[in-house]
Amino acid sequence: MSRGVGASGRPPQEERAGAAAAVRIDKWLWAARFFRTRGLAQGAIEAGHVLVGGERVKLARPVRVGDEVQVRAAEARRTVRVLAVSDVRGPASVAQRMYEETPESVRRRVEAQALRALNAEPAQAIEQGRPTKRDRRMLERLRSQGR
Repeated sequence: MSRGVGASGRPPQEERAGAAAAVRIDKWLWAARFFRTRGLAQGAIEAGHVLVGGERVKLARPVRVGDEVQVRAAEARRTVRVLAVSDVRGPASVAQRMYEETPESVRRRVEAQALRALNAEPAQAIEQGRPTKRDRRMLERLRSQGR
């Protein structure tokens, strides 16, 4: 074996590039910052909230450049196309370059955000917060005096 050649007979850079051509789906979701931890990513995959090519996948399924991944996290449902694979979690700016969200997915997400803005949460309308124990006792006294 000559110097600068890997075990497969190719240069080491090509071997590393070939190894990085596919990464486990749970590691990729974590590295692309869809989930805070790999454990959360694994739970979503097992629950069927992650689809690749429209089909449920197992944890060890490799993700490759060009795959279409659908991720449902919280109330958001996103469809993305894989542009790069990595099993290392980096800064958010790098993670955002690992995928491209489809135009339809962006449209659905913007519409859902607009609906949430129009329909205010009822709990937000309460200015003072929940009544305290003292407030409850005062209300009970007022009710008992009115009888």
